[in-house]
Amino acid sequence: MKTLRKFIGTLLICVSFTGSSQPQMPEENIVVINEEIAQIMVFTKTMGYRHKSIEKGVETLKILGKDNNFSVTQTEDSLQFNEANLKKYDLVLFLSTTMDVLGPDQEQAFKNYINNGGNYMGIHAASDTEYEWPWYGKLVGAYFTSHPNNPNVREAKMNVVNREHLSTAHLNDTWVRNDEWYNYKNINPDIEVLIYLDETSYEGGTNGDNHPIAWYQEFDGGRVFYTGGGHTAESYDEPDFQKHLVGGINYCLGR
Repeated sequence: MKTLRKFIGTLLICVSFTGSSQPQMPEENIVVINEEIAQIMVFTKTMGYRHKSIEKGVETLKILGKDNNFSVTQTEDSLQFNEANLKKYDLVLFLSTTMDVLGPDQEQAFKNYINNGGNYMGIHAASDTEYEWPWYGKLVGAYFTSHPNNPNVREAKMNVVNREHLSTAHLNDTWVRNDEWYNYKNINPDIEVLIYLDETSYEGGTNGDNHPIAWYQEFDGGRVFYTGGGHTAESYDEPDFQKHLVGGINYCLGR
């Protein structure tokens, strides 16, 4: 599997010689440090509800990549989940995928990718995916179970409980924004929660005090980040949400 690499370019030393042919100290040392552009596969296949924000999300990720040293390749072809192709990518990102999007062979290839040090990131409905594959449920960290209705998008307050992570370092202790707030089931107890939803700030929450909305973990060989935000197209224009995504990507890449 391809991994994130930093390498040092050629060290150029200008050396002049005296009449006695003994070298003097170098006049100039130039060290060029290059960071390779990370390759991210953004998977957007849907077999259930399709979010209208998917295209906006892909567009935003491509723009963010230009300033943050990553390149985005979008696909909805599950056959891209094979050993040879997955080796090209430093990160596989599920962007609002829904329901059963991978066949048995593709599931095994993806599991092998993670086991060999590959990384995964999920946005919003990535948790509304692969309910019949328990390994994926533990990978993403939780499964979607419901959300508020009438309206489904509403303002809520979030409590940021870890501001040392790359995805939350720019936030205050509380973060108020509009989105479609998921309730979750089968929450993996091993996830490291970054942000909790405050269910007293909106109607429709069912997880009570234990309502994570963004988290990370190291799982089965790879790094994982998930955020429940991103239902609306407007989310991807929010500077704080953009930084949240970039921080999650950088965490997965080990930067």
